[in-house]
Amino acid sequence: MLVLSRRVGERLLIGDDIVVTVIEVRSDGVRLGIEAPREVRVHRAEVIEAVRLTNVEAVEAGDATEAALRKLVPSDAAGEPAAKDAEGDKDPEGAEPKAAPKPGPAATRTRERH
Repeated sequence: MLVLSRRVGERLLIGDDIVVTVIEVRSDGVRLGIEAPREVRVHRAEVIEAVRLTNVEAVEAGDATEAALRKLVPSDAAGEPAAKDAEGDKDPEGAEPKAAPKPGPAATRTRERH
């Protein structure tokens, strides 16, 4: 592992196209700015680890979890999940389903470029 000392405003170059800039230093942490091509994935390690652990827990779900999930799914008298209408997703009156609303600006995540 390479260990470096940097001050606010100083940069670190990784390869030809990744720049890490020290934005702010506080008593409880350091803010870094990372400039990288869009095809380079940049993730916080603790978030990736949390997702991995959640996925492992989901795979290992027990009988209690299965029973709780089954309560959320409507079922017919035989206990099977309710089947969709033979016509597809039409409601009982035969009307076509409404189109889902498009996500607004808050729902889309963009990557800032400076």
